[in-house]
Amino acid sequence: MPGAVEAIAERVQAGLPILEPDLAVLAGTDDILTLGMLGDDARRRRHGADTTFVRVADVRLPLGDGAAFEPHPNAAEVRVSGPAVAFDSLLPLVRRVVDAAGRTPVSAFALDDLEAFAAASGRPLAGLLAALCDAGVSAVASAALDQMQAPEAALEAVKAAGLDLARLVVRHTAGTSDRLAHCLRARALQASLGWIRSFAPLGQTWTPGSPSTGFDDVRQVALARLVVDNVGSIQVDWSTYGPKLAQVALTVGADDLDAVSPLDDTGEGLRRGPLEVVRRNITAAGLAPVERDGAWRRVSR
Repeated sequence: MPGAVEAIAERVQAGLPILEPDLAVLAGTDDILTLGMLGDDARRRRHGADTTFVRVADVRLPLGDGAAFEPHPNAAEVRVSGPAVAFDSLLPLVRRVVDAAGRTPVSAFALDDLEAFAAASGRPLAGLLAALCDAGVSAVASAALDQMQAPEAALEAVKAAGLDLARLVVRHTAGTSDRLAHCLRARALQASLGWIRSFAPLGQTWTPGSPSTGFDDVRQVALARLVVDNVGSIQVDWSTYGPKLAQVALTVGADDLDAVSPLDDTGEGLRRGPLEVVRRNITAAGLAPVERDGAWRRVSR
């Protein structure tokens, strides 16, 4: 298998494309060094050394008795979550969060949860999304391609409602056989829609008895960069996977770090503050940190 991957790498370096039969080879290889090199080359051709990150203030609804959302001055995105089944009662709270956030982009809810709620309640998904847009939300916070029943139709409804999608994600960590399938599905969605900005290929949750390994995760990031070549950014969740995995992921194809804390806790010294840690990890990987907001605009601080 390593020989097969090296042969693919030689063809790519000669300017030839990766062919469909090559994808299964790349998905199953243990030659993570060659695979990672291919992912890094693809990433640098697209982004150079620039590596974006976003500081996110998470707001879980409902807020609680008498509680109010106080925007954090460092947050460049406010992300609202809550049970979709309580959509109607949460919508006024969403409006309050949007008002408090001011010019900071607000994303809200998971599209797969909204799709399931729409199906169970008999309400049109388009109406739920239109209500979010009317409330001032700029984007749906996420869409899990392994959970949506009709992903293309659901995503078309997002755009028709005047919203963006903050990130295409995978909800559950997949086994080896499904990891390539997730990447192919993301690529097919983008080929149809054309406006998906980022794909986070690592699962948001995993089974405690069989978590993924760092080796598996790094391989999946590199595979995603090579397969999902029509989506601009491959993303890793900083809060879920931590600085060590995230830093390695940046060297094999990832170019964006999601969910960095907006807090400036420098109680252990400036170098241990969240902002300095993320910048230092990006720089140590030989890359250039670029802060962005939830609308993918560069932030100057």
